[in-house]
Amino acid sequence: MNKEKERLNDRKPVADRQMLLGTGRIPHLLYQFALPSIIAMLVSSLYNIVDQFFIGRSVGELGNAATNISFPLSISCVALALLFGIGGASAFNISMGRGEREKAVHYLGNAAVMLFGSGVLLCLFTQLFLDRLMHAFGSPADVLEYAKTYTGIVSLGFPFLIFTTGGGHLIRADGRPRIAMLCNLVGAIVNTCLDAMFVFVFRWGMAGAAAATVIGQVVSFALAFWFLSHCQSVTITRKELKLRRDIVGYLVSLGTAPCSNQLAMMVVQIVMNRSLKYYGALSIYGESIPIACAGIITKVNMIFMSFVIGISQGLQPITSFNYGAENYRRVKKAYRCALAAGAVSGSIAFLLFQLVPRNIISIFGNGSEEYYLFAIRYFRIYLFFTFLNFIQPITSNFFTSIGKPKQGIFLSLTRQIIYLLPLLLIFPKILGIDGIMYAGPIADFLAAATTLLMVHRELKQEAYKR
Repeated sequence: MNKEKERLNDRKPVADRQMLLGTGRIPHLLYQFALPSIIAMLVSSLYNIVDQFFIGRSVGELGNAATNISFPLSISCVALALLFGIGGASAFNISMGRGEREKAVHYLGNAAVMLFGSGVLLCLFTQLFLDRLMHAFGSPADVLEYAKTYTGIVSLGFPFLIFTTGGGHLIRADGRPRIAMLCNLVGAIVNTCLDAMFVFVFRWGMAGAAAATVIGQVVSFALAFWFLSHCQSVTITRKELKLRRDIVGYLVSLGTAPCSNQLAMMVVQIVMNRSLKYYGALSIYGESIPIACAGIITKVNMIFMSFVIGISQGLQPITSFNYGAENYRRVKKAYRCALAAGAVSGSIAFLLFQLVPRNIISIFGNGSEEYYLFAIRYFRIYLFFTFLNFIQPITSNFFTSIGKPKQGIFLSLTRQIIYLLPLLLIFPKILGIDGIMYAGPIADFLAAATTLLMVHRELKQEAYKR
């Protein structure tokens, strides 16, 4: 009898679960939703970090460089996951806030189908054009075979990775942030255990690390699929899985901002790899050292960004629901609370990157003195404005969550495309490889300034004062 009562409580009507977003204390709600999101993002980052650790310890610099060559495809997976995951979650919560329950269920179902389907297409594309992609991403000759081996296997997991990452947003929108975290956590633990076995015990090298990653992603997918098919606030049936143009179009409009940010990162990553290869060859570092170091540092920075993105994801259901319910004061308060949390994370990351960069890079294996020299300088220069880098992602997602995707899309492009990409093309011609490093902090500062101007204009509107 008690079990039956618990089961019924777990499927409380939406008025009991969703309405908490409109009445609960903002700091508590943000903590409740953001903490599991942060942990889920950290766990997702571990997939890349763990591979980097084991590959660096077993294969060395060339292996680390190979994972960085493959990284643009990992970014593509995240882009698709955010396109349909955040798009679906935002549409679901806005509809729930307006009391449009039936439409909300269609958003969840269509989002789930698009997540897995887009992963299948990306996997097929990668398998068909693997060699061309590795060359296009800037692979040096001595890294190419490592990159092809790793990417060829990892791409088989793209449908499962995209569904799990995007499905986590949908599960979180259903009011179960801890479940979203659990799906990623279990897969990461499996990945880490298998990495140690495949790489250190069986000595399968790049192939072993890649296989461990795919198996972990399949496990996470199985959990995410089960929990998403057993939502607590709604029930998804076959009818909601049938794709509708208007539904998918609205998902895409809301998910384009975070997706654009990731696609911009992918473009910049490709340009970065090619620039590091070219200008590295003209410097004391050579072709492979800058690519290897930049890859490690990018993935270490993902740990900091996991906190920022987790905070922005925790903010999404709160702002979406309250904006849909026209409770604008709570929207403003939640946004400011998220910024405060992001500022704390950014300040801690800044101190670590400036004070102990050599200690951090040493975790991923040993290298020459030139290797450490480049890594330390790259940490301290390229990531100098880490203490400001929380503003743009949180605000871009904020605009998306309140149904204003155009502003979100613009902000998502400021740092990567509008500012960083031109600087990456211009500065190295003047300063050599140092120009790549200095392009980063200048783009970060300009993106933060632009973001603050836009959000100030939004929050000055009369609606937020009522």
